[in-house]
Amino acid sequence: MGEHPRHIAHHHPRSYQAGKAATAATAGGSLLVLSGLTLAGTVIALTIATPLLVIFSPVLVPALITVVLLITGFLASGGFGVAAITVLSWMYRYMTGRHPPGADLLDQVRMKLASKAGLMKEKPEFVNFQ
Repeated sequence: MGEHPRHIAHHHPRSYQAGKAATAATAGGSLLVLSGLTLAGTVIALTIATPLLVIFSPVLVPALITVVLLITGFLASGGFGVAAITVLSWMYRYMTGRHPPGADLLDQVRMKLASKAGLMKEKPEFVNFQ
């Protein structure tokens, strides 16, 4: 009985392993150089842009705040509008008897409150004013 092909050890020549190592080192070194160039470019761009940001900051900061507030307002308005339409749609379905999700729970709570209100109405309350 021979060995199963998966268990046979593959022996590659040293030149193949050296080629793999050289390729990995070249690719790694290239990426490291590219990373360093990107960092240097970022530092140079920030050095050039900083005086411009300082000069224009009295205009840019209020403009940025205004834009952020406008975007936040429009997003909140849209969200509240969607929520209102959803609630109105749910109420319409509930009133027309189409049984929307959560209608059973609402009916149970309404019945509990009605029964508690009836009990409280029947219960005499003694108030001691002194």
